Amino acid sequence: MTVKLLRINIPLTEQRRKELVKSAKNIAENYRVAMRNIRRDANDELKKKLKSSEITEDQEKQGADDIQKMTDKYILEINKALELKEKEIMEI
Repeated sequence: MTVKLLRINIPLTEQRRKELVKSAKNIAENYRVAMRNIRRDANDELKKKLKSSEITEDQEKQGADDIQKMTDKYILEINKALELKEKEIMEI
């Protein structure tokens, strides 16, 4: 059995487009918060390992720098995706 999609284009009002953009911004902010929470948890884990002498201070510093670089990379990707989505929504 094959599934067929029927796509119907319904024109959106400017107000509805603005609501959708606002919703997209909220979703993006939730993802940015999630990324920062992951960063915090990872940094906490590094601090625990440093305290228990599993890693050195240099390793902890390098790990924190790597975590920050990854966080920045993914937040940038979230921002780019949001920007593209805003353009797509506001397109007439």
